[in-house]
Amino acid sequence: MDESHDQLTIGQLGAEFGVTARALRFYEDEDLLAPQRRGTQRLYSQRDRARLAWILRGRRVGLSLADIKELLDLYDLGDNRRTQRLKTIERCSEQVEKLKAQRVDIDATIDELEQFIAMVTQTMNADIPAKRAQGAA
Repeated sequence: MDESHDQLTIGQLGAEFGVTARALRFYEDEDLLAPQRRGTQRLYSQRDRARLAWILRGRRVGLSLADIKELLDLYDLGDNRRTQRLKTIERCSEQVEKLKAQRVDIDATIDELEQFIAMVTQTMNADIPAKRAQGAA
């Protein structure tokens, strides 16, 4: 396949993934993407496309850019991606534990809010008959 057909402009890559050109330039500044240049035009390879998919998935699941960069950089170690895969499992497992802890906190907050709503509703309902009795007097 012709190499130029494998390359995407910043607009094409952004449209494919629903990200802005500014975001792509930011990822380049963070050394997460490394497009080739033709004059002032950035040309993204299929490798950049795959890296962007990793970046976006990592961000969606709450990984930091530093973690994502570390995982992406492990791709080229020459060990058939074993180290990358092991480190990915480790980072994702850590993130699962963080999210589980957050879920416990969120559930506790929801319970507290529901109890507060019930209490306020109960006091409001108790005040209604008292107001009616005052109005009838």
